[in-house]
Amino acid sequence: MRKPAIIEAPSVLGLRPSGVQDLPEALFDAGLLVGLDAVRVGRVEPSAYEPTRDAGTGILNPHGIAEYSVRLADAVGGALDAGRFPVVLGGDCSILLGNLLALRRRGRHGLLFLDGHTDFYQPSAEPTGEAASMELALATSRGPRLLTDLEGRGPLLRDEDVVAFGFRDAAESAEAGMQPLPPHLHAIDLDGVRATGARTAARQAIDRLTDSTGTRAGFWVHLDVDILDDALMPAVDYRQPGGLTWEDLEDVLHTALSDTGAVGLDVTIFNPRLDPDGAIAARLAECLRRGLAARTDHLRD
Repeated sequence: MRKPAIIEAPSVLGLRPSGVQDLPEALFDAGLLVGLDAVRVGRVEPSAYEPTRDAGTGILNPHGIAEYSVRLADAVGGALDAGRFPVVLGGDCSILLGNLLALRRRGRHGLLFLDGHTDFYQPSAEPTGEAASMELALATSRGPRLLTDLEGRGPLLRDEDVVAFGFRDAAESAEAGMQPLPPHLHAIDLDGVRATGARTAARQAIDRLTDSTGTRAGFWVHLDVDILDDALMPAVDYRQPGGLTWEDLEDVLHTALSDTGAVGLDVTIFNPRLDPDGAIAARLAECLRRGLAARTDHLRD
């Protein structure tokens, strides 16, 4: 059984210093570690935030993100090599690049992308140049080479090794001019999740990422909390109506994390400054504990 190894990644280089950098501390204060057989193994601090778009790439802080991704990959890789299950607490969604770089150093992996947005923008279509709206595109080598070919290992993911799950921004992103998701990248939008139920949809997604061919060494789970219904999770920076219920998310995490193919998890975008009484942090911590407990209970059997 691989114990969870908690890594703090409070980077806002792909967004702005809005408050998401406080996510790790808020979840610790809300009891994330209570009853969880986990160890805190480190914190990766970002470089100073630069609020001006880079002229060459059109992205905010691209050099800082590239450098941060390498250091985060080192931390995640250390946890993997120690036989642990890394749980990376962001920060914004650009931390996904460092997590995937750690996996790319070790072979071919898949990604279960749990997000209310597809985050597949190119710099020319992203209004403010935030890499937190581009990380899935960057991970599949769509964008400037500085961020798509980290350590010369790009792409970090093949299209067919990704399942985008639970998003609900299709109309908004099309209107903004975002490039479409490619045909080999499997997508289950919010309507698709609702049509079959969260647990069944999650099982279908995991089955795609754990086929019997042995081509993938496992899969990472990326969780942007804006996948939740806006009425339940208003503590995010880019709100939109609709989303999953807490019970839906618990079903998805239970299904994904109890699978032996899961190799790690990150949690991003929760903004504690928009949760003044801490009630949402407490519910999120409970949800994550249940997901991680399902994993350890399954592997103990």
